[in-house]
Amino acid sequence: MPVLMPVIVIVAVLVSVCMGLVVVVCHGSDHTHALRLRHSILRMTQEDEQLDALVRKRIRGLRAAMGWSLDELAARCYLSASTLSRIETGQRRIGLDQLVALARALGTTLDQLVQTSSDDDVVIHPRYDPGRGVTSWTFNRETGVTAARMRITRPAPTGTAELKAHPGREWFTVLSGTLVLQLADRRITIEAGQAAEFSTMTPHAIGAQGGPAEILGIFDPDARRTHVDAAD
Repeated sequence: MPVLMPVIVIVAVLVSVCMGLVVVVCHGSDHTHALRLRHSILRMTQEDEQLDALVRKRIRGLRAAMGWSLDELAARCYLSASTLSRIETGQRRIGLDQLVALARALGTTLDQLVQTSSDDDVVIHPRYDPGRGVTSWTFNRETGVTAARMRITRPAPTGTAELKAHPGREWFTVLSGTLVLQLADRRITIEAGQAAEFSTMTPHAIGAQGGPAEILGIFDPDARRTHVDAAD
């Protein structure tokens, strides 16, 4: 019994690879879909090429950081220096076994060696919290521990009503100005060049004395949510 086909949709798709280009020929309502498929394949190819180039640069950069010559790294990977040179310059494809050996010799992992990289977030924009008088630049967005440069304009605390407590620990160093740290009943003045570390379970508050102060602080996840994310 013949198979009935919808008359409205008659599609002929020809996919050919020529000179690295994907050509899709189609008819009917699938034309737009085919174009999207072509663009998707081309984008994936470009991304693979970019990652390949990045891996080669990483190998060369890690070798240079170790202070090794081509001969020294090649010996550690059981490769010839000429093979390693062609790998770094893109004249030779990199085999999986070679990547594993290179990662091991360079003191990294295969995942780290081939991971994608994005520099879209290189520029760190400040966040200002007018209520707290705090401007912060967050340096680490991925791990639980966060480093932030903060400009404190809020005056030093004058009483216990401003004190807050939460799980975690904080560490900071004063870059400029003078900071007052209130820890329960203790009032501690911290000058530029000095640092402080304390448990945030102790009721605490900080403020500037004699003008704005800048600090570089390191916060664990609990402290980050209280002091850094509060500026969002």
